[in-house]
Amino acid sequence: MYYSTTYPSPVGMITLACHDDNLVGLWTEGQKYHGDTIPEAMTENNDLPVFVIAKKWLDRYFAGEKPDIAELPLAPIGGEFRQAVWKILCEIPYGKVTTYGDIAKKIAAKTGKERMSGRAVGGAVGHNPISVIIPCHRVVGSNGSLTGFSGGLQTKVKLLELEGADMSNLFIPKKGTAL
Repeated sequence: MYYSTTYPSPVGMITLACHDDNLVGLWTEGQKYHGDTIPEAMTENNDLPVFVIAKKWLDRYFAGEKPDIAELPLAPIGGEFRQAVWKILCEIPYGKVTTYGDIAKKIAAKTGKERMSGRAVGGAVGHNPISVIIPCHRVVGSNGSLTGFSGGLQTKVKLLELEGADMSNLFIPKKGTAL
């Protein structure tokens, strides 16, 4: 069975989802692909231990602390390629950003391929089912464009600012398909 709860945050209401004792979802209100990896209806249950732990983690995060992702039992639902991308996202330090192309190079190296599509990586990043905690907001375009965040670009900016990221070379694109 899948369970859900909500958490009021500085970036809007967050929905958390779990299965067994693992966190399988975190989506901000209005986020693209909200709940799309959950294979069945979720039942609300606010008191499960995994939710208590996750909410305390989020309290610390939004207070400006840098809690360790490893403190949480994460089990995002997705295929092998997406899992590999999400694992790399977990390695991006607080306040730092990386590019879709950099992640593509890492995936290519790990899989023994000559190259990997940055667009394919972008798809996996965009479908991250545990946003904020698995930090997809730390991925930017190669030119510093703050493009492609399913939770909305203003949320991406707020999260990066909260983490103390250097925003001087980053910008919101004026047009594009990933706004």
